[in-house]
Amino acid sequence: MQYDRAKQIVASPDEFEVSYNGVSVWIDKIHDDGKTATVHLRKSLEERSEVAIGELKEEPLPLQ
Repeated sequence: MQYDRAKQIVASPDEFEVSYNGVSVWIDKIHDDGKTATVHLRKSLEERSEVAIGELKEEPLPLQ
């Protein structure tokens, strides 16, 4: 994922499907270095990780 897209997702009131290593995550914060973000698993609010933005992937939303 590109830095600008990650910032758009964080700022948007809409919901997006984002994954990290095939696992669904929420982006909590984009870091000032422009290269990393803090994310947490959608199922676990306590477990946060700092990851490279380039390793995040936007997934298509499931059809409803």
